[in-house]
Amino acid sequence: MIHLLDIYDGFMANIPLWLCFVIIFFAIISYAAEKISLEVTSLLIIAAFLVLFYLFPVMLEDGRNLSSVDLLAGFANPALITILSLLVIGQALFQTGALDGVAQVVSNYGERWPQITIAVIFIVAGVVSAFLNNTPVVIMFLPIIIGLARKINIAESRVAMGLSFISILGGMTTLIGSSSNLLASSIIEQKGLPAIQFFDFTLPALILAGVGAIYVIFIMPQILKTREASSGEDIAANAARGKQFLAQIRLNHNNPLIGVESRFGLFVELKDMTVRSINRGYQTILPPFEDVTLKAGDVVIVAATRGVLTKNFNDKNGFIKASFDSRNIGGAELDPADLTMAESIIAPASRMIGQTINQSNLLAQTGCNVLGIQRRSRMMRQAIDEVRLEAGDVLLLLGRRSDIFGMRGFRDLLVLEWSATDMPLLSHARRALFVFAITIAVAALGFVPIVISAFIGALAMIMMGALNIRQATRAIDRKIFLLIGAALAMSTSLEAVGGASLIAQSVVSGLEGAPVWVILSSFFLLIAVLTNFLSNHATAVLFAPIAYNTAIKLNIDPQIFIYTVIFAANCSFATPIAYQTNLLVMSPGNYKFFDFVKAGVPLVILLWITFTIAIPWYYGL
Repeated sequence: MIHLLDIYDGFMANIPLWLCFVIIFFAIISYAAEKISLEVTSLLIIAAFLVLFYLFPVMLEDGRNLSSVDLLAGFANPALITILSLLVIGQALFQTGALDGVAQVVSNYGERWPQITIAVIFIVAGVVSAFLNNTPVVIMFLPIIIGLARKINIAESRVAMGLSFISILGGMTTLIGSSSNLLASSIIEQKGLPAIQFFDFTLPALILAGVGAIYVIFIMPQILKTREASSGEDIAANAARGKQFLAQIRLNHNNPLIGVESRFGLFVELKDMTVRSINRGYQTILPPFEDVTLKAGDVVIVAATRGVLTKNFNDKNGFIKASFDSRNIGGAELDPADLTMAESIIAPASRMIGQTINQSNLLAQTGCNVLGIQRRSRMMRQAIDEVRLEAGDVLLLLGRRSDIFGMRGFRDLLVLEWSATDMPLLSHARRALFVFAITIAVAALGFVPIVISAFIGALAMIMMGALNIRQATRAIDRKIFLLIGAALAMSTSLEAVGGASLIAQSVVSGLEGAPVWVILSSFFLLIAVLTNFLSNHATAVLFAPIAYNTAIKLNIDPQIFIYTVIFAANCSFATPIAYQTNLLVMSPGNYKFFDFVKAGVPLVILLWITFTIAIPWYYGL
């Protein structure tokens, strides 16, 4: 009877442990299957742990029970605050186009040496990714590298995936290069160990990143198949070219185009624009333009993508902005930070049909300006002021955000809200770069902890006008916020019920008598496999306490095991769902799921072999 009671007591005492494992198993399956949204899964995990430890209290080492405060502490974790702050900083750099200059220089040189430039882009993207969130880096370089690939007749599928992989490898090399690095570092700080510094693991990481870069640049393009663009307009082409809008440039007295002469039938100053015609009084000059000099009063009709029009409008020497009344656009009456661009469609039976833009009182009431017009049936040559509107015409509008979204109830003009984007504040690019450089320098030199540097850097971006509060809050990804909160709750729970210690003991027991390098290698492989089905955030947080406990049992410096977690958690190459940049390049490269398996699995194995050989040698194990 006593024996049965002992078994029962032992079973009841271990219920929190086994239920904790059940919840974590559910998390792994749910995150990998994606049948339930990531946000809902994260909330379910947190709710499950809150209920579990309310019904089955667990005592911590300090003598108190694990509480909801402990489980929800992840949402105030310094690593999470750092990650969110860095996302805001990255959004400010993207919003101001602060890195466009680098991209433009690379693109210019690429026209001369495209093959070498593709390799240089990979290297530059990897270096930048060590100091900046990977996503804006890939967004910035993807159109450039696809354009260069087309110049030398290389399929987009051979380069797009490489850009994603290189950015991940670059993020492996510094403390802020990846959010998983910061999360793993926060675990070791909670154990009372010295904080990991900015470049503490950069040298061993460079060994792994260097080997990986060689594979990505020279070997992986041979593995990937050449995938032709689909019969329709493929996504990569749309990203590079985009749909064309008809726009006009009025040469007022201060327009920099006045005096420009045509060369070889073209106006080279109007880069990436197709000149459809030049209206000079009652005369219409059509291409090719031989010996034509632009004069004040001319109206130049061009066809260009939305991206080109946006870039030209924001340029300090932009031709399009000079065409508008400065009192209405970019002047005292309009805050440039509040300018929004959106597309809208002339509705069937609209009262604007048959009217020109200047004649339409309804359009004037919106408070917005028309930058361009698109008619699906044909590309016109007349000034957009003179075009009589038809049902289905798409207008490219520019105005205050409140004016753009104030047209929701407008029945004559249907605003495509998904197309609304804030105008980049290119004039703020230098101050954004300055804030970014100071943030990185202060953190790298160890003047203040990275959480302070990043938080103040994000605040400075807002206060200096590089982005506004709305843009900053939009940069804070709720998926990352909830995922990290749930991952840290899993880590706390696993540690509290003794799960981390149990797994560590099982690993040590299973590899009893094996050299330390074998245990490290096994850890790396296990984490590298799981990170391709879980997020790198969840994997890093889940295994960091296990790695710490294993190191303690082996009487080895815990930081080496934490570095192992960092390196392995960044091996997000074998599936498109492993990392957000993989998803970002999937459509432009026209990839299938198996393409990532075929190209990514060899890279994971290569990094595992490199780690197994180089890291134990580097640390003298």
